[in-house]
Amino acid sequence: MTSTVPNAVEHADEQQPPITMFGPDFPYAYDDFLAHPAGLGQIPATEHGAEVAIIGGGLSGLVAAYELMKMGLKPVVYEADQLGGRLRTVGFEGCDPELNCEFGAMRFPPSSTALQHYIDLVGLTTKPFPNPLAEATPSTVVDLKGESHYAETIDDLPQVYRDVADAWNKCLDEGADFSDMNRAMRERDVPKIREIWAKLVEKLDNQTFYGFLCESESFKSFRHREIFGQVGFGTGGWDTDFPNSILEILRVVYTEADDHHRGIAEGSQALPLRLWEHEPAKIVHWPLGTSLKTLHVDGEPRPAVTRLHRTAGNQITVTDANGDIRTYKAAIFTAQSWMLLSKIECDESLFPADHWTAVERTHYMESSKLFVPVDRPFWLDKDEETGRDVMSMTLTDRMTRGTYLLDNGPDKPAVICLSYTWCDDSLKWLPLSPNERMEVMLKSLSEIYPKVDIRKHIIGNPATVSWENEPYFMGAFKANLPGHYRYQRRLYTHFMQDRLPEDKRGIFLAGDDISWTAGWAEGAVTTALNAVWGVMHQLGGATDPTNPGPGDVYDEIAPVELPED
Repeated sequence: MTSTVPNAVEHADEQQPPITMFGPDFPYAYDDFLAHPAGLGQIPATEHGAEVAIIGGGLSGLVAAYELMKMGLKPVVYEADQLGGRLRTVGFEGCDPELNCEFGAMRFPPSSTALQHYIDLVGLTTKPFPNPLAEATPSTVVDLKGESHYAETIDDLPQVYRDVADAWNKCLDEGADFSDMNRAMRERDVPKIREIWAKLVEKLDNQTFYGFLCESESFKSFRHREIFGQVGFGTGGWDTDFPNSILEILRVVYTEADDHHRGIAEGSQALPLRLWEHEPAKIVHWPLGTSLKTLHVDGEPRPAVTRLHRTAGNQITVTDANGDIRTYKAAIFTAQSWMLLSKIECDESLFPADHWTAVERTHYMESSKLFVPVDRPFWLDKDEETGRDVMSMTLTDRMTRGTYLLDNGPDKPAVICLSYTWCDDSLKWLPLSPNERMEVMLKSLSEIYPKVDIRKHIIGNPATVSWENEPYFMGAFKANLPGHYRYQRRLYTHFMQDRLPEDKRGIFLAGDDISWTAGWAEGAVTTALNAVWGVMHQLGGATDPTNPGPGDVYDEIAPVELPED
C-alpha cells in the first residue's frame, strides 16, 4: 500500500500499462501521439526558419520550443528568471555540489506518461520517492494532537486510520463513480469517460472538497474528516485543499496522480536544462546538431518580456527587458497567467474579454519548503529500546506538517525537507528568515522525537522557498475554486483558435495555469503540445493522417460545456 489513505480500487495486475493523466476533461492519449513514428506534424516549407516567440522557459515553454524546432521553426525563448520554472533544483552553499533539494516539483506519478517521454528522451533516471507509507519509505510517523504512531504499513496504524481510509473509498464510489471511471480510464474508453464526467461536472462544479466529504454518509464523523484532512491520501494531508473545487481532487484520484511517485535522480531541473541542449535525431530544415541552445545568441534565452501587443496583420509584438522589440506570426505564453496582469504591459486585444476574466479569476495555492543538508541518513539508526528507526517520514498537525527524509546512500550526506506546507500553513512561514523557520521546525520535531538531536547532523545553512513570494510566480500552482470550471475550459481550449475572431488569434496559452491537472508537470507538457498543434495549424501545417493531434480530434473529445445562463 503506497498511500496513507489508499485509492478505492486495488490493482492486482501490476503488469497493466499505467493509466495516463489525459483525462477526464480531455481524454486524448498524448503518450501515443508522442510515440508515433510519423511525428507531431509538419509545416509548409515556406515557413521553415520562421521565428515563434516562446514566453517562459519552464518545462512547458521548452517542450513547445523543442517540438516547434523539430518542425523547422525557430523558437525564440524569453525567460525572466532561470530555465526550468518550477522545476528548480538548488544546491547548498559550501556543500558537495551533488547534494541538492527540489524547491518545486519533486515527485512524479507513472501516469505522467507524456512527461516520461521527455525524461526518457534526455536520458534521465528516476527513483522511488519516499512518500508516507510508500515502499521506498522505511517508516512513517503520524503525529496528531500530541499522539504519535509509528508505522511501516497502514496496518500498523490504529483502527481509526483504516476507518478513514474506508470512508474515503466509499465516499469516492458513492459520490463520484470512482470504480467505473478508474476502469474506463485504464481501458481508455473515451465514450464512457465522457459519459461519467459530464454528469459529475454538472453536479459538482459548485461543490468544495470539504462539502463533498460532508455530504457523504461515510464522512458524517467530524473526527474522521479532521484526520483525513491532516493525513489525507498519497502525499499526506489535504485540508489545505478543502476550499477548492472537488473536481480538482477527482482529477487527481482518477488519474492516480498521487500514487507510486518517483523523483528524478539527477534533479528535476535537469529535465528542462537537458531539453534546452538536446539535439534531435530527426529534425526538419535545421542541420543535425541543432539545439534550442545553438539557436540562441550565446546559448542564452532572451530576457524578461515587458510588453505584448498586436500589430498590423494580427502579429504579436514582444518587447523585452533590454528594450528589444520583435514581431512574430505566432507566440506561446507559458508563464503564470497573472504575469499578464502585473509584470507585462498587455493590449486588451490580445485575448477575448471572457478569457481575460478567466485569467483574473485564476486561484493560486501558496507553498513553502525548507531543506537542510545533514551528514548522513541518521534516521535509519535504531532506537535501542524499541528497535524502530529513530526518525521517520512525518505527518503532523504541528507547524511542519510534512517532513521528508531524502537518502543518498549509507553514510553519504543526505537532505531533510523539514517542512512542506501549502496555503495558510505556508503563509505562517512567510515573515520568517530561513534560520527562524529552521528553529521553529526543529522545535516542533523535537517534541515528536525527544531523543533525536537533528541539529548536530546539520552540515550547512537551510535552503527555503515560498512560491507566493517569488516575483515571477506569485504562487505555487493553480487550483480551481468552486464555479471555476467554465473559466478553466476557456483557458484550456484557447489553442483551438479557428473558433476565435481573426483579431484574437496568434498567441497561444500553455503551462500549469492552463492545464486541467494543475500542480503536475504532466499538465505543463500536454498544454505545450496543444499549443504546438495550434501554431502548426495557424501556419498552414498539418499532422500525419495516421497520427491525429489534439486539435484534429477536438470535436470528439472536447471538454464538457456548461451553460452560461
